[in-house]
Amino acid sequence: MWLQRIPLFAFCLAGAGLAMALPAAHGLYAGNERAARTFAYCGLVSLVMAGMLALALANRTPRITARAQLLTLVASYALLPLVAAAPVVLLRPEMDLERAYFEMLSCLTTTGATLMDGASVSQTMHLWRATVAWCGGFLIVLSAAAIMAPLNLGGFEVRATLRGSRPEEGLAQAGSVAASMRLLRMVRLLGPSYLILTIVLAFLLAVAGEAPLLSMIHAMSVMSTSGISIDSEGFGSGAGRLGEMIALPFLVIAATQRGLRIRFTRADLAWARRDPELRLMLVMVMSVAAILFLRHWLGALTVSTEPDLLGGLRALWGAIFTGLSFLTTTGFTSVDWDLARAWSGLPSSGMILLGLAMMGGGVASAAGGVKLLRCYALFRQGVRELGRLTYPSSIGGAGEAERRLRQGGAYISWVFLMLFVGTLSLVMLALTLTGVGFQDALAFSIAALTTTGQVPQMADTGGPGYSEISAVARGILCVGMVLGRLETLAVIALFNPSWWRR
Repeated sequence: MWLQRIPLFAFCLAGAGLAMALPAAHGLYAGNERAARTFAYCGLVSLVMAGMLALALANRTPRITARAQLLTLVASYALLPLVAAAPVVLLRPEMDLERAYFEMLSCLTTTGATLMDGASVSQTMHLWRATVAWCGGFLIVLSAAAIMAPLNLGGFEVRATLRGSRPEEGLAQAGSVAASMRLLRMVRLLGPSYLILTIVLAFLLAVAGEAPLLSMIHAMSVMSTSGISIDSEGFGSGAGRLGEMIALPFLVIAATQRGLRIRFTRADLAWARRDPELRLMLVMVMSVAAILFLRHWLGALTVSTEPDLLGGLRALWGAIFTGLSFLTTTGFTSVDWDLARAWSGLPSSGMILLGLAMMGGGVASAAGGVKLLRCYALFRQGVRELGRLTYPSSIGGAGEAERRLRQGGAYISWVFLMLFVGTLSLVMLALTLTGVGFQDALAFSIAALTTTGQVPQMADTGGPGYSEISAVARGILCVGMVLGRLETLAVIALFNPSWWRR
């Protein structure tokens, strides 16, 4: 099949060119002819470059493997932001190439960190940011299913232990995988669901009262877990709590492995009851919401002894939505997050959200972080060790799969956690060498490695923003965002000597 001969980067380049048609059409509709022409010309150039690359490599018959596509994926995250930054530089002269590259890489990795002032940015530019993030969310979901899975990376190494195989066996078997056919098959399987869910969410938000453009941007941001919005007043600034209630199940779908494959059948209902990631997500969100609610409730007693049931329910909902948003590394805040301050007189503690962002979402999803399955494996192993301390002669039980999860799954999860913490320390150290304070460096590092760009704002350290740090510091964050998106374990796998001996 001739499509197998086209490299992955050519598809990504063509996708970037097609994506520019959306802001070009919006600019033409809104009367912004300059923006429409810029996006149309840049999109045409991207399509021509993709066509030239495909024609140049059309006659070759390479042995395309999942490992080679992983290397291409790394190159795509390094080069595609340059293509996406071209219209930004042309339309906003104050944005030089370095700042535009950071902006687009942040969108492509679904981080959502921005250097733009929302009040001075055109709606067409906001739509372009959301479109790049939406494409980046689909790219990582697609690469997880078609590239990471055969290599047992990106959380699949934990699932490999449940099947009784060793995590490193995926590296040896990846050469025999028909990677291109798997990639095309996953596009046909996941693409329609990703598009339809985005359109449905945008329609529901528009019905709930949001402006059409805002509903589209929010729908793209939810499905890609990027947290991009036109303003910084929270997700419910348009449709209020009703919009947040509508978006809540879509956040869960976007951050779970089976989300884009769900068909609401009996098997899907059984998965919802048994999936450890979904259960851990529910437990963590409700636990954090309960802690924050009790904190504000105790603070409200010191302000007034009269019961305020409505204020308490608002504070509880704000904690639930914001907690789930940061656990899925989306970064949206509820309209009731700040209203809880008026109810209790206490500031809303954003530091607890940093821990949720580090946990992250599910395997093979657009969410970043450590991943819930790894956290679940470490939790089950911790429970077992505590049981052995109490009853040294006890037997773990719970079946062979649970035993494999507690042993091999917990071991590889601990290895990844140490790599994550080590990478976090290195990024923090590099940022402090550029003059960034310790607390700010911690917030920036977590934001980059978990792809949750709103973390510094929620941490409220009083330090500089993304636009106020140096270009070197932003370059360090760019490396951190790529490492956080592809995961350190996958990048380290590229340096496996056996790959280059074949």
